[in-house]
Amino acid sequence: MDALNNLMYGFGIALEPINIAYVFAGVFAGTIIGMLPGLGPISALALMIPITFSMDPASGLILMSGVYYGAIFGGSTSSILLNAPGVAGTVATSFDGYPMAKQGLAGKALAIAAYASFIGGTVSVIFLMLVAPLLSKVAVSFGPPEYFALMVLGLTAVVSLSDKSLVKGLIAAVIGIMISIVGIDMQTGTERYTFGSIQLLDGIDFLVVALGIFALAEVFYMLLRGGGGKEVPRNAIGSLKLSGSEVKQIAGPISRSSVLGFFTGVLPGAGATIGSFLGYSMEKRLAKDGDTFGKGNIKGVAAPEAANNAACTGSFVPLLTLGVPGSGTTAVLLGALLVMGVTPGPMMLEQRPDVFWGVIASMYIGNIFLLVLNLPLIPLIAKILDMPRPLLLSMILIFCMIGVYGMSFSVFDLLLLLGFGLIGLGLRLFGFPTAPLILALILGSLMEESMRRALQISGGDWSIFIDKPISLSLLIIAALSLGMPLLKKRRKQKAMAAK
Repeated sequence: MDALNNLMYGFGIALEPINIAYVFAGVFAGTIIGMLPGLGPISALALMIPITFSMDPASGLILMSGVYYGAIFGGSTSSILLNAPGVAGTVATSFDGYPMAKQGLAGKALAIAAYASFIGGTVSVIFLMLVAPLLSKVAVSFGPPEYFALMVLGLTAVVSLSDKSLVKGLIAAVIGIMISIVGIDMQTGTERYTFGSIQLLDGIDFLVVALGIFALAEVFYMLLRGGGGKEVPRNAIGSLKLSGSEVKQIAGPISRSSVLGFFTGVLPGAGATIGSFLGYSMEKRLAKDGDTFGKGNIKGVAAPEAANNAACTGSFVPLLTLGVPGSGTTAVLLGALLVMGVTPGPMMLEQRPDVFWGVIASMYIGNIFLLVLNLPLIPLIAKILDMPRPLLLSMILIFCMIGVYGMSFSVFDLLLLLGFGLIGLGLRLFGFPTAPLILALILGSLMEESMRRALQISGGDWSIFIDKPISLSLLIIAALSLGMPLLKKRRKQKAMAAK
C-alpha cells in the first residue's frame, strides 16, 4: 500500500504542467538523438547540465532521464533501417532488424521495436517502484569477483550462439578484447597496442568500431556485389500491423527479456548493452527456430528492444538508492544531481522523495509519449528505404563520417573507421560473427578492471573467483554455455556416423 501511495505522490509531481512538458521535451529530444549515429545520450546529457542547474531537482532529473530512455528507444531506428546502431544498446537489434528491412518488413520491425520498448520500459518501471530498496541490497552484494564472472557469462553466452563455428566466435571475441585494451593502462601507465601512435593513447572509441563493423562494412559489401544487388521494392515499408500469431510469438520473448533486462540494469556496470545481448542470446537459445535468428526473426527484434529499455530503467536503482552509477550515462546523471544539490544514496527515499518518486512516475508518462510519438512516424521514417540505392549508400557513409568526426574532430578516427569497415567486410565474407567482437569490445576493459580489483583484494590469489558462491555459480554456467554446443555437435556427428 505504501508503494501505491508513494506512486500517487510521484504522479502529483510528474503531472504538473511544467513537468509534463519536460517529459515530452526529454523523450522527443532523446528519440532524435538515438536515431542519429554518433550522437549518444552521454553527450546530450552533459550539455543539459547547465540548463538544469537552476531548475527544481525533480524537474531537472525528469527532463534528463527522458532524454536517456528516449535515446535507447529511438536508437533502434538507425539499427533497423541502416544497420548503423545509434547507441550501443541497440546493436543486438540490428542483427534481425536490418535483415527484416531488406526483406521489405521495415515497418513491422520498427513497430515491434516500439511495442517491445514500451512494454519493457513499463514493466521495469513497475519493478523499480516495487522492489528498488530490496534490489539495492542485492546490488551491494556484488563485488569485483561477481562482476567479472557476470561479464564472462555474458560473453560466453553470445560466443556459444555463433551460428557456424564456436572457434570463429571465440576468435572474434579475442579480437574484440584486444581492441578494448588499446591505449594507456590506467593502473601502470603502460602503452598497449599503440605502435607509437599518440592518437591511440586514449584507446579506440566504441562508435568508431561499431559503425565500421556494421554500417561501413554493409556499404562495402553492397558495392562488392555490384551496387547493392537487388533493389529494395518501393513498397518496402510494409504493414505496421501484427497478426495474432506474430503477437503470440513475441509475447514470451518480450516478457522474459523485460524481466532479465531490468535485473541486468540493476547491477552497476551492466546496463542496456549487456541486457540487450543477454536477452537476444537467451531467446535464440530457447527458440525452436533459433537457427533463423540473424536472418529476420521477429523475436530477434523484440527481445533486445524489451531488454535494453528495461535495463535502462533498472540502472536507476543503483543510481538513486546507492549513489553508484552503472554506466557513463548514469555517471553524468549522478553529476547533474550533485550539481543540483541532491546526493543519491540510501537516505534519498526519505530526504528527497519528490525526486525519487517524481522520476518513477514520469517514466510511466514518458513511455506512453514515446509510443504515441513513434508509431505515427514509422511510415515517414521508413521511407528512408525508398531512396535510390546509390543515394542510400551515400547517406549511410555520410552519417558514419559525421558521427565519428564529430566526436573528436580527428582525421585519424576517419581512417580507423575505414579500417574497421574493411575488417567488418572480411568478417562477413569469411563467416565470422560480429556479435562476440562487439560485446567483447564493450566488456573487455570492464572485465580487466573487475579482475584486477578482485586480485588486489585477495593479494593475487586466483581462488577468490571460486570461493564466492555467486561468482562460482556464474563461472560454471559460463563453462556450460561453451561446452553444451560442443556436446550437441559431437552427438550429431555420432548420430550421422551411426546412420
